[in-house]
Amino acid sequence: MNLPEQWNQILKNECNKAYYLTLMRTIDQEYEDEVVFPPKSDIFYAFELTPFDDVKVVIVGQDPYHGPEQAQGLSFSVKPGVKIPPSLQNIFKELKNDLQMEAPTQGCLIPWAKQGVLLLNTVLTVRQGHANSHKKLGWETFTDAVITALNAREKPVIFLLWGRHAQMKETLLTGKHHTILKASHPSPLSARTGFFGSKPFSTINSILTSQGEPPIDWRLKKGKCLG
Repeated sequence: MNLPEQWNQILKNECNKAYYLTLMRTIDQEYEDEVVFPPKSDIFYAFELTPFDDVKVVIVGQDPYHGPEQAQGLSFSVKPGVKIPPSLQNIFKELKNDLQMEAPTQGCLIPWAKQGVLLLNTVLTVRQGHANSHKKLGWETFTDAVITALNAREKPVIFLLWGRHAQMKETLLTGKHHTILKASHPSPLSARTGFFGSKPFSTINSILTSQGEPPIDWRLKKGKCLG
């Protein structure tokens, strides 16, 4: 349950703080006593797939899916073969309408992560069947540090903040060279109040192209979701 080397170098001071050491002990005990998602080996999977220097886009989620076999350590993503959750279905509807492409039929977002899209939940673990059960254990402080480190980076980052919870992180984003894109959450409860029609995917690619970066290939082909 360790950060990959590049992220560890960036966040080593954070990982030596008292709150973080307490958090790690608490999480270890939770995995001993409860059913916790994602699998312990996948807690930092987003950081494994998207090294610090490679981050182009950050999509901020809340906490992992709390149903069996869903969470894989990436915000909004589910393991291959798992039914696509409602919020992700809405993300795919917007993707289809934005880019006039077929909506993906599987919900594993690993191909996005490998292209520089950091799929970051603000809380990285959860008890089975209990959404937000690991809220305020210390993960929020840690992911604030992740976003602060990216904010301090010279290379621009596009931050995608969907919904009130993600938008609370906006105060950390002081770098004028970064881009902040905001919309309502893709949840069925709020998608029609500003998420649908926000065109995040074409907007991101237009910004990347203007910066001389290759655009993200948002297609999710079957058989391409490999760790």
